[in-house]
Amino acid sequence: QVQVAESGGGLVQPGGSLTLSCVVSGSFARITQMGWYRQVPGELLELVAAVNTSTGVTVYADDVKGRFTISRDDAKNTVYLQMNMLKPEDTAVYSCNVDTNEATSSWSENYDYWGQGTQVTVSS
Repeated sequence: QVQVAESGGGLVQPGGSLTLSCVVSGSFARITQMGWYRQVPGELLELVAAVNTSTGVTVYADDVKGRFTISRDDAKNTVYLQMNMLKPEDTAVYSCNVDTNEATSSWSENYDYWGQGTQVTVSS
């Protein structure tokens, strides 16, 4: 069983900063990708940022480039999202997504896990 737990959400004024954390625990073989998504009620789930743990390649949504930074601590199985220059339109529930892979010489299986989400509200 794998658990994904986010923390760090809250209320912040426009222009402020927040750092979200996501800790992965339980039994898993290898994390292949970690990412953050967000969703506003009535709208689609949106990818905010993700990192490939093998290559270190990161991807960002266009509207967060230059403001948000995704990073990870492999020793702690933790991924972070540093959010700077926050805007009211960044208000959403932010969820952590983790992909893992288990493989032998004869098979390979991918798994996808989600956290419960943490609310980020940007308002004066």
